[in-house]
Amino acid sequence: MVDVIRIPGEVRTDFGKGYARRIRANDQIPAVIYGHGHDPIHVSLPGHEMMLVARNSNAVIEVLADGEHLCMLKDVQRHPIRPEILHIDLLTVKRGEKVEVDVPLVLTGEVAPTAMYNQEETSLTVLVDALKVPEQFEVSIEGREPNEHVLASDVELPAGVELVTDAEMLVVNVSEPVEQDLGEEEETGEETEGEEAEGATEESSEESSDDE
Repeated sequence: MVDVIRIPGEVRTDFGKGYARRIRANDQIPAVIYGHGHDPIHVSLPGHEMMLVARNSNAVIEVLADGEHLCMLKDVQRHPIRPEILHIDLLTVKRGEKVEVDVPLVLTGEVAPTAMYNQEETSLTVLVDALKVPEQFEVSIEGREPNEHVLASDVELPAGVELVTDAEMLVVNVSEPVEQDLGEEEETGEETEGEEAEGATEESSEESSDDE
């Protein structure tokens, strides 16, 4: 489950690109908190702490700035080149409130020796208590044979978690290994070598004629 991370912040009343640059130069990140019909609250947050928090898109944060604000990451704007966060949008949540989030899928085990697999989806969208968001869903593919596919509805969800993703969506495709016909490759190789030799002979003949 996701732990609530307490982050100190400062309410800001100045805006604009110049002011935002000065905030970032001071190892802080400009952010805005909004939601539940309240007026947006503009804050500056500590840069290093928020870089660590932003690694988990489902992190729940309690911002301490003119009160306590429980919120989740809504949008993180990153610099296109440098490893730097430019701005963060935070969505206000309430304890016990259900939110829609994407939870990563992690495959465990190995398919049968007669099969191969392809992971079609890397996450599921679910509805869950904001303070009880799972870090990941584990999907076992142990011993699965060709055509034993895994659908979204096959993923085991904890109590209180509702699936939002289409239940029929293919998560893991299990199929037979693709066999290469080595005989055809050898024949193709021989034909190519023969064509190259023939081409070289023709070029030699043409060069001899030119010399004459």
